[in-house]
Amino acid sequence: MDSGDGSPFGYDAYRRTCASHTVLEMLASKWVYLVVCALRKGRLRNGELARKLEGITPKMLTQTLRVLERDGLVRREIFPVIPPRVEYELTDLGQNLAGLLNQIRSWSEQHAPDIKEARARAAAENEGDWAA
Repeated sequence: MDSGDGSPFGYDAYRRTCASHTVLEMLASKWVYLVVCALRKGRLRNGELARKLEGITPKMLTQTLRVLERDGLVRREIFPVIPPRVEYELTDLGQNLAGLLNQIRSWSEQHAPDIKEARARAAAENEGDWAA
């Protein structure tokens, strides 16, 4: 089945019931994105991730890691020591995704000034109708 956009995989992300639609929904989370990028260079413990990802709550970090583990992007390893030590790392699938997300992160950092300028221009032209 072809989606009409030339997808050779038989999925159509534009369809609400398509499995690929749910994958895009998961990827739309900024925390999923940032956790995957943070793990790109190797294993991290929960506390290390929390310090790296400014603004993430402990609850959101736990939820995000569970989603990533469920979806096969992150592997969790528990070490039998007291207190228990838990480390997270990307699977091969997660590493594959991280490469793509890293390109998006680089693009956003490179073009943040352009976007910020466009937002300020739009706000001035529309007398503050646009959120800055």
